[in-house]
Amino acid sequence: MMRIFLFLATNLAVLVVASITLKLLGVDRYTGQNYGSLLAFCAVFGFAGALISLFISKWMAKMSTRTEVITQPRTRHEQWLLQTVEQLARDAGIKMPEVGIFPAYEANAFATGWNKNDALVAVSQGLLERFSPDEVKAVLAHEIGHVANGDMVTLALIQGVVNTFVMFFARIFGSFVDRAILKNEDGHGIGYFVATIFAELVLGILASIIVMWFSRKREYRADEAGAQLAGTSAMIGALQRLRAEQGVPVDMPDSLKAFSINGALRNGLAGLLMTHPTLEDRIEALRQRA
Repeated sequence: MMRIFLFLATNLAVLVVASITLKLLGVDRYTGQNYGSLLAFCAVFGFAGALISLFISKWMAKMSTRTEVITQPRTRHEQWLLQTVEQLARDAGIKMPEVGIFPAYEANAFATGWNKNDALVAVSQGLLERFSPDEVKAVLAHEIGHVANGDMVTLALIQGVVNTFVMFFARIFGSFVDRAILKNEDGHGIGYFVATIFAELVLGILASIIVMWFSRKREYRADEAGAQLAGTSAMIGALQRLRAEQGVPVDMPDSLKAFSINGALRNGLAGLLMTHPTLEDRIEALRQRA
């Protein structure tokens, strides 16, 4: 899922930059070995990283996918797209999001934004060209479901908690390396700095397992919302079409291919790092619900 990847990448970058900045400014030395103060310190900056990622999520998505927001429809397809999203947003009880199209052959779509009334919904050119109107509407309904369910905000809160403990344990590890291994007794040395950054990177990647678990659970809810807005048969049909397209060659950057709406796995990614349940599981869940 594109929005999850962008959020995680931005969040991790913010954490690393913040840690380097805090070290250069000498702020880290004030945390000492008081674990209560250290935890509070990490919570402030951990949640700050998640919130910054949330607030710039639309801008990051537009820049990285080269999404062109539709302000004035130039074709009947763009007009239909705007009208369909407007109807779905109204039915879901949210304000009209920005609507965009990004240049990709893969059938793909995403939604992002810092709150459900200031969101962006974008679809790939390939999806518009190859999917039927009912299938496109179902995909849009799924993305509107993510927005209406507040998934990005909930993700930011979960990421804030995860960031807090990543920073907390990384600093404990850095202190251990600095004092127990390098025998530095004169404050935090270079060993603490290097070990802390290394631990943040490793723990940040491991902690993403929690976010991926959350993402998989929310996909089922977004499918349910899509079924309510566009019809269960249309939602199942769209997922079946996505499953059929998993073998279609794509021209998207490698960093985004594994995070598309169809949730295809590449290069043997472990199940714990899947952003989506399998399409078979999602289709079966909708059938059982029906």
